[in-house]
Amino acid sequence: MQLPLDSRCPCLSGESYGGCCAPFHHTSALAPTAERLMRSRYSAFVVGDAAYLLRTWHPRTGPSTLELDQAQQWRRLDIVSTTRGGLLDTEGSVEFRAFYRVDGAPGVQHERSRFVREARAWLYVDGDVLS
Repeated sequence: MQLPLDSRCPCLSGESYGGCCAPFHHTSALAPTAERLMRSRYSAFVVGDAAYLLRTWHPRTGPSTLELDQAQQWRRLDIVSTTRGGLLDTEGSVEFRAFYRVDGAPGVQHERSRFVREARAWLYVDGDVLS
């Protein structure tokens, strides 16, 4: 799915897609914090950018390929909390709730994701699904 750059960013940061997550998706720009990476990865799910998701997944834990479910429509991202993951950190975690619909049925993914920063790039490592 192509999003206009002047549309609201799917991560609900309050910025436009072009001023928020699109530069991470379409250029070599690096997310400065674990939370920004989390937001950009959520937006990648919204727009169906599997290549970005693979590129930002730690090679030790990430899959070699990724096929996104086209029936899953991501609706809203709520950041619950962050731990570390700042400009000077090398690891961090982000707890979030991502709301979606599949075939009209609502769902929510509640997770605490772990991130590491290697060679200036934040990478998603893994996550724990929460109730």
